[in-house]
Amino acid sequence: MNLLVSPLKQAGAFFAMALDVLRALPKRPFQTKEFIQQCWFIASVTIIPTALVSIPFGAVIALQLGTLTRQLGAQSFTGAASVLAVVREASPIVTALLIAGAGGSAICADLGSRKIREEIDAMEVLGINPIHRLVVPRVLAAMLVAVLLNGLVSVVGVGGGYFFNVVIQGGTPGAYLSSFTALAQLADLWTSEIKALLFGAVAAIVASYKGLTAGGGPKGVGDAVNQSVVITFMLLFVINFVVSAIYFQVVPQKV
Repeated sequence: MNLLVSPLKQAGAFFAMALDVLRALPKRPFQTKEFIQQCWFIASVTIIPTALVSIPFGAVIALQLGTLTRQLGAQSFTGAASVLAVVREASPIVTALLIAGAGGSAICADLGSRKIREEIDAMEVLGINPIHRLVVPRVLAAMLVAVLLNGLVSVVGVGGGYFFNVVIQGGTPGAYLSSFTALAQLADLWTSEIKALLFGAVAAIVASYKGLTAGGGPKGVGDAVNQSVVITFMLLFVINFVVSAIYFQVVPQKV
């Protein structure tokens, strides 16, 4: 029975904390200094790995789709297929994995170490709300950096796909670009940015929750970091599926 009750309790506590974060967002004073520091920190640990990961993502997609479209006799649609795959799916997923794996784990480790050193308890004794003081700036920073990184991944991925399709596979630059502009629309980019925004918020909230509930010394902090990354990955793929399903039902596609 405890095996069923414990996960439900943790899920309830997580959603309660998410609501606390929403309630604390409009409260003043806003922690501007903490927000800027967290933006810089998350960007510094994610920007280079994100750029390096996005190149092979775009290359693999371009190579696979280029081969497939040649087999089907539809080489003129290679640009549209590869670019839409990068912008709609690959870019938000890469951003989510890096934000959760690098930024989220760092957030969880930071808050977890504060928790086991009893800094969080000391803040509560002094009447300082840890959610407002520590969690809100980190959530907003992760959301902002995720949106910016998603744009970076889209540009690098599309550039890598163009290079591999045109240079390696001998595609036509004009056909690559014209097919993309014929089938793509601005809603694709907006949906990708919305996904990145949601992914950044979820990654930061999960990491903050696991960090603030860590216990058992340094080993407990390490376990909390591992759990936060795994839980975040699971939630991100679910959110990605839901947002994509809603997008295809709401936004009419070009034909």
